[in-house]
Amino acid sequence: MNQQPLCELAELAAAVPDGAKLVVAQDNCGVSMAATRELVRRGVRGLHLVCVPVSGLQAEILVGAGAVATLETSAITLGEFGPAHRFIDALRHGRIRMLDSTCPAIHAALQAGQKGLPFIPLRGLLGSDLFASRADWKVIDNPFQPGDAIAVLPAINPDIALFHAPLADRAGNVYIGRRRELLTMAHASKQTFVTVEAISERNLFDDPKLVPGVVPAIYVNRIALAKQGAWPVGLPEHYGCDDAALSRYVQSAKTEEGFRRYLDEWLGEAALTV
Repeated sequence: MNQQPLCELAELAAAVPDGAKLVVAQDNCGVSMAATRELVRRGVRGLHLVCVPVSGLQAEILVGAGAVATLETSAITLGEFGPAHRFIDALRHGRIRMLDSTCPAIHAALQAGQKGLPFIPLRGLLGSDLFASRADWKVIDNPFQPGDAIAVLPAINPDIALFHAPLADRAGNVYIGRRRELLTMAHASKQTFVTVEAISERNLFDDPKLVPGVVPAIYVNRIALAKQGAWPVGLPEHYGCDDAALSRYVQSAKTEEGFRRYLDEWLGEAALTV
């Protein structure tokens, strides 16, 4: 644990090295778009991005900005707003290494990392064509029942977990509420970086109503205050997504030139507000 976890947003982003295996949450759990913007501003490269189990605008922008070398996910989707144009373009032109997965496979492999296991079995993958592109997935005999096939997946052990949460305290404890996959991400990762809406002066463990939803400080390395830090993606139970902003992004990102104009504007806004 970092003895002084509170830091500036730029400092948090600077601590994510090029080539890191970075695990991020899906949109309904708490996406740190504020940290994502800082990563793009400083020009991070070579990331192995793991999405738990899917991603949207966060992965789309990181891929479009050239920050991602390997993408491990079950989907990149902007839902009703339209296609993830920069992800699709990067995939078609071979600019990223794609590790196709499924939602259960992502969760299971991360749970193996959480438990310190080298691999984990998962029966539901049997018969899938994903094995053709995932040489790291194996099919073995159930050691307790010969002739019973079972798939085994290597554990996911990220270098850094990155997410956005409603609240942290100065000791480094972070409130995530019911989003338990964030706790799994923190347990499985070597370090955990969090942006938050607010910093409490009171230790979160002193509030019996909050304690069940707290990630203990022992798992948290860096915390940066970033109000509206999930924008334009929403933070469930706190604020919704900005439909107009997401629609504008999708329209802009249809072309590389449009995406670059959007990115310049977005990064300029960051320079004014950080």
